[in-house]
Amino acid sequence: MTRTIVASASREIVIGFDQPFCVIGERINPTGRKKLAAEMVAGNFETVIKDALEQAAAGATMLDVNAGVTAVDPNATEPALLVQTLEIVQNLVDLPLSIDSSVTAAIEAALKVAKGRPLVNSVTGEEEKLEAILPLVKKYNVPVVAISNDETGISMDPDVRFAVAKKIVERCADFGIPAHDVVVDPLVMPIGALGDAGRQVFALLRRLREELKVNTTCGLSNISFGLPHRHGINAGFIPMVIGAGMTSAIMNPVRPQEMEAVRAANVLNGTDKDCMNWIKTYKDYKPGEAHAPAPVAVNAPGDGAAAGGRRRGGREARMGRG
Repeated sequence: MTRTIVASASREIVIGFDQPFCVIGERINPTGRKKLAAEMVAGNFETVIKDALEQAAAGATMLDVNAGVTAVDPNATEPALLVQTLEIVQNLVDLPLSIDSSVTAAIEAALKVAKGRPLVNSVTGEEEKLEAILPLVKKYNVPVVAISNDETGISMDPDVRFAVAKKIVERCADFGIPAHDVVVDPLVMPIGALGDAGRQVFALLRRLREELKVNTTCGLSNISFGLPHRHGINAGFIPMVIGAGMTSAIMNPVRPQEMEAVRAANVLNGTDKDCMNWIKTYKDYKPGEAHAPAPVAVNAPGDGAAAGGRRRGGREARMGRG
């Protein structure tokens, strides 16, 4: 069984087909958030701290950390800013982190100070990126997100995206990186623009699980881009994508409707043993109450189990969307 291990200084999480869905909190990302970007440039991390604590309290399994402030030269400024942000977050919450950047120097700088075993987010199928990122992944013995696009861009053909994913897994093997340390992002397209985007990703996930035997992730809210009431689409997408084999997603855990869908999918998928997390979270829930039930951490420290918007910043740069 494929098991991708990530860890903080004292807490280990397993991403896997037999594990609860891994929720990677997306909020620490200045892209599209002018106030947060301005704060980070000015050395003000109040919102970063607030977002880290809220996501952890809401039940996130991991936190994605991005410091891609596009108003300044990322090659010159991002390494130091990413390190500063990462250190603040990892000293604040005991959750594994995802180092999210399109700047190789920033990824390397962050890996030098990261505690535990973070996830590198990410590498694409572009040869230049593979040659830059994979040696770092091997050197620091960490897992990596593999995004299914290459020099030709993002293909609308799911067979092409599968071929790119396969190429990345094979190139990782060339560097001595095992398939269980590659978490493939098959690229979720907006359903409002591409009517079969859901069916495409469900079929891709089954192939990735059965043929490449890799764990998977996505920018969850991409599916609802451009549509009204996006939370409803996202919440419906979650159990379907988990049923198709996806094992993690970068999403906003502070949204109760979407986290409820994750927890329900874990129950129905058999990864919430004896429904205990569901019971602990919702035993005092009353229909129509003004506030969501107090969330319960999906993973206990050290138990080796994984749990259970916007997907922007470094991801958009690597997908050629700017």
